[in-house]
Amino acid sequence: MNRKQFLKTLLGASLAAAWFTGPASAADTIKVGVLHSLSGTMAISETSLKDVALMTIDEINASGGVLGKQLEAVVVDPASNWPLFAEKARGLLSQDKVSVVFGCWTSVSRKSVLPVFKELNGLLFYPVQYEGEELEKNVFYTGAAPNQQAIPAVEYLMSKEGGGAKRWVLLGTDYVYPRTTNKILRAFLKSKGVDEKDIDEVYTPFGHSDYQTIVANVKKFAAGGKTAVVSTINGDSNVPFYKELGNAGLKATDVPVVAFSVGEEELRGVDTKPLVGHLAAWNYFQSIKNPVNTEFIKKWKAYAKAKGLPNADTGIHMWKQAVEKAKTTDVDKVIAAVGGQTFKAPSGFTIKMDEKNHHLHKPVFIGEIKADGQFSVVWKTPGPVRAQPWSPFIAGNDKKKDVPEGM
Repeated sequence: MNRKQFLKTLLGASLAAAWFTGPASAADTIKVGVLHSLSGTMAISETSLKDVALMTIDEINASGGVLGKQLEAVVVDPASNWPLFAEKARGLLSQDKVSVVFGCWTSVSRKSVLPVFKELNGLLFYPVQYEGEELEKNVFYTGAAPNQQAIPAVEYLMSKEGGGAKRWVLLGTDYVYPRTTNKILRAFLKSKGVDEKDIDEVYTPFGHSDYQTIVANVKKFAAGGKTAVVSTINGDSNVPFYKELGNAGLKATDVPVVAFSVGEEELRGVDTKPLVGHLAAWNYFQSIKNPVNTEFIKKWKAYAKAKGLPNADTGIHMWKQAVEKAKTTDVDKVIAAVGGQTFKAPSGFTIKMDEKNHHLHKPVFIGEIKADGQFSVVWKTPGPVRAQPWSPFIAGNDKKKDVPEGM
C-alpha cells in the first residue's frame, strides 16, 4: 500500500470528503470526476489515487450513496500532459456534467486546470502537498502547505535529534512546486544563519533517469560539512534517484535525504536496505498505531484484494457533513459549508478544514525508511498545524488575505 496513497486518502481524502459537492443531479446518479495521470511519468504516483477514489465511491454507494443517489465515477487520463489536464477538466465539467473533480498531482497540472474551474464554477479537491502561494474559491487544498511539511522537515534535520545539518542540497524536479518550495526554504535557511555557499540547488526534468553525476556531486558537497538533501523529485524519477543513492553507498548516517513525494509505490522495485534511515515528511504514515488506522488499513487491504490491486476508509464524512449542513450539493452552498468541518483521521488526530482558507489543519510526521520499504515515525507535532497558504518567508505575503477572493 502506497503511503502516499494513504496520506492523500486520509488527508487528501479527508478533504476529499468534499469532492462530491456540485450541482444536484436530476438523474439517478451523481457524476464524480477523477482526473489523474494513468500513463506517463506521473502514473507511478497518481494511479494509486485513482484507485483510492474508486474505493471511496464504492464505500459511499454501499452505504446508500449521497442524497439518496449513487455516485458514478468518470475517470479520465491526462497522461502526465499538463495542457491535456485542462482539456480533460473542461470535458468533465461541461460534457460529463460531473458535480466535482478529484485530481491533479503536480502544481503545473493544477494551475493548468484552474482557469477552467473558475470559468465554469466547478469544484476541485486537490489532494497533494504543494508550494502554497495560492488560494482559490473553487479549490480545496487537502495536501500539506510548506509550513505543514517542508519547514518542519528542515527544522528537524537542523536539530541535534535530526543530525544537526549545516549544509543543504535542494534537489527537485524542474517545475513550480519544487522551485517555489525551495525559494521558501532558502529564505528560511538564511533566516537561521545558513550562508549562501552552504546551499546548493539542483533541478532535473520530469522523467530524468541518470542521477550518477548528481549523487556524486552531493557527496563532494557534503565533504564541506554536515549535509542534508531535501528532495522534491516527483514521479518515476524517484526510482533511479534512490537506486543511485544505494549504488553510491550514500547512507543516511552520512547524508540524510528527506523527501516530500516518496512513498512505498516509488520505492517498489528498489532495494531499500541501503536506504534505511533516509526520511520522508508527511501528514500520515501507514505504520502509525491506533484503532482508527488499523480499521483504515483493514478496509483498504480488503478492497485491494477484491479488486486485484497491488496492495481506506477515506472518510468522506467531512463532505457528508457539509452536504447535510447545506441540504444541497450546490457548489457555492457546499463550499460555504465545508469550512469548520472535522474528521477523525487514521493519523489519530481530529483534522479540520479551516473556516477561511480552504486548507486542512493537520499533524506533521517525519518517518525513516525501514529495510522492508515501510516507514517508522521518528518525530511528530503534538497536534494539527494550521496551514499558511502565503508563506511568511516570501516578501509581501503579510499583506495578502487569508481567504479566497469572492468569499
